[in-house]
Amino acid sequence: MAILNDDDFMSFAIEEAKLAEAEDEVPIGAVIVRDGKIIAKAHNTRENSKCATHHAEILAIEEACRTLGGWRLPECTIYVTLEPCAMCAGAIINARIPNVVYGAPDLRFGAFGSLLDLSELPLNHKPEIKRFIRADDCKNLLGEYFKKKRQK
Repeated sequence: MAILNDDDFMSFAIEEAKLAEAEDEVPIGAVIVRDGKIIAKAHNTRENSKCATHHAEILAIEEACRTLGGWRLPECTIYVTLEPCAMCAGAIINARIPNVVYGAPDLRFGAFGSLLDLSELPLNHKPEIKRFIRADDCKNLLGEYFKKKRQK
């Protein structure tokens, strides 16, 4: 069995983002991996659920917590197609997720390096951040979605 890498896991996050797009949601997807296996996956559902907190990362964290039976997510990596916002970055830090891998930067809301960097604050948990994995694919997915929305 082949060992999956960051590009491979980001592909799964991109597939989640495509599911969001099919539901007319902003195409952002997230997967959480532990020991080389996906333990949670989710995509944005804010529009359909009418809930501001239903970002892909939050929903994936909730699923991972249920899967592992606790609120701490040690030895996990979260892969997300767009740089997490402050809410999601805070949830990642609070869940003690040690590794964050994201695709496209978010210049307006990004909280792991673009607008601000919560991982640089003197908090008790500092995740390692890996940026721009399959960034063009992630950015293009978002760009095409908003292009179609503007044409409506």
